[in-house]
Amino acid sequence: MGTVSRRRFMGYVALGMSTPYLLTACGGDSSDGGGTSVDHNVRGDSSLFDTEALSFDSARVFDFSVASADPTTSGVMLWTHIADSAYLPQEPLFFQVSSDNSFADGSLAYEGEIEALAISSTNDFTVQIDLDGLLQSGSRYYYRFVYDNTASRVGLCRTAPAESDANSSVKFAVLTCQDYTNGYYATLSHLATDSSIDFVVHLGDFIYETVGDPSFQSLPFADRIITLPSGAKVVMGLEDYRAIYRAVRKDPMMQMAMENHTWIITTDDHETANDCYWDYDRDTLGAPDHPYAIDPSFNNDPARLMQLKLEAQRVWSEYVPTRVRFDFMASHPHQAQTVYRKFKFGSLVELFMTDTRSYRSPHPCGEGSGDRYANYCDEALSDQQTMYGAEQRDWLFSGLTDSSCQWKVLGNQTFMGRLGIFINNLLRLPVSVEAWDGYDYERTLLANHLLGNGVENFVVLTGDLHSAIASHVRVRYDNPSVITAAESPGVEFMTPSVTSANLGGLILKENSKQRVEDILEALTSKIVKRANPHVHYFNSLEYGYSTI
Repeated sequence: MGTVSRRRFMGYVALGMSTPYLLTACGGDSSDGGGTSVDHNVRGDSSLFDTEALSFDSARVFDFSVASADPTTSGVMLWTHIADSAYLPQEPLFFQVSSDNSFADGSLAYEGEIEALAISSTNDFTVQIDLDGLLQSGSRYYYRFVYDNTASRVGLCRTAPAESDANSSVKFAVLTCQDYTNGYYATLSHLATDSSIDFVVHLGDFIYETVGDPSFQSLPFADRIITLPSGAKVVMGLEDYRAIYRAVRKDPMMQMAMENHTWIITTDDHETANDCYWDYDRDTLGAPDHPYAIDPSFNNDPARLMQLKLEAQRVWSEYVPTRVRFDFMASHPHQAQTVYRKFKFGSLVELFMTDTRSYRSPHPCGEGSGDRYANYCDEALSDQQTMYGAEQRDWLFSGLTDSSCQWKVLGNQTFMGRLGIFINNLLRLPVSVEAWDGYDYERTLLANHLLGNGVENFVVLTGDLHSAIASHVRVRYDNPSVITAAESPGVEFMTPSVTSANLGGLILKENSKQRVEDILEALTSKIVKRANPHVHYFNSLEYGYSTI
């Protein structure tokens, strides 16, 4: 379609809740633009608005800039937000996609008009556009929005290589755990200028639902404090979630990173509530640390907890660019949103992004933090323990078996391998039954499925623990023998956090008088490997992102 002459192709396609936008196909070469230099103040050409009269005061209108996500072989999702103060009820929104950053007539691939009714408080004035089926495979594009004759900053996006492409290569940046209140996003500033990255994979904890938890948020940065509309220190509902996402998306380094790359994002616990799960006995959200569960005045009300999950899903779908939709008509979270999905990159990689919070059974061994993080019980071995739930597990297992790609990559949240470290009183990191050590049956089921079906080149990408770890995936982690292909179906790489406190930081906080040399020695990979021979690298002193 990219070569059809201007205005010869017009039609309506779905936007969000089936709201239409008018799309015009334009001429021009849609191949890779060949560079990452972006001029954010370009006039270009358009049949839909007056380019000569454009204003470039983008922050006035597009206060959270632009983003792209969820690549396919023929499209991406585009995202933006209209500032409350700039919103005009009858004003349409325009967008342009171009093969270079001039937006000149010959380079325009598509431009479109989004009807004014698609922009409203229902989605908190956020807009997402699905361009699947409209772009060329394996290509880089430039894009921008125009509203009230004001142009947004220019974003870069990339489509996936064709599925038949046997010569493709792909480089991912892998991120997790970006607690806004706990530090600055220098990592994201670096990512924004890393032109070697093809796509960004975010494994969850895009936000943290607390804004002043003294156990891990010391709030040393006066300009990073978030005040929630409810006045609470933890999210209590819809507007609180929105306030946190708005703070994160306002960050200039966050904006730069999302402008310059196409993202693939899933969720972990902090998008909803710490250590959350699904309480199957009561059919509601399990949130062991949230006031709705522990404050007697809320009476652990299942309806209130259900609503909290629904509101977390709704705001995530507003502020996190994905092809995942939120069904406003659904009254149950499992029908309202499905986050798990997969992506192909030529015949080289198939990426399975999973959701290990919405369907997981309660963590074993008790609700107290000491039970979750410093205890172990036989319940962790039960066949009733699930991370995925039956439907997602069937989807994943079938997808892994059926994949024809060379590499099968799993987007995972908590450490899949076994982990337990005891070093005198200096460092205590017992087995965490809130991670996969509390779901041993399903972990073993997955490993046996991979081995039994000959699934090769299996790679797990993991976040959550705020550390960098390289490890073998095993069927039995208590097996002291040398690791062989016969019982190890793949490898696992954990990426460190962007800002959330890592083990080194927590130790320094709790042991301010302890000699730093001792702490550094305790965190060396040699000591970690002694207790966990499947772990080949361990680093919990540094922050950042990983590449693969």
